[in-house]
Amino acid sequence: MAKRKQYPLRVDPALWEAVERWAADDLRSVNAQVEFILRRALKDAGRLRPPGGEDGGEGREEA
Repeated sequence: MAKRKQYPLRVDPALWEAVERWAADDLRSVNAQVEFILRRALKDAGRLRPPGGEDGGEGREEA
């Protein structure tokens, strides 16, 4: 498994609660939900490298 970057994140409590609810609805952890949201936003913006890109990233996307 690829090493994952740890990053402390400060968010508004209302935003955190909304992400917690969404994660629970999708049966994901909050961490997995945040990663899902980030991946989708990057893909939509055309900024996500394809699988096996220069950094050798996984390129996987959760449903």
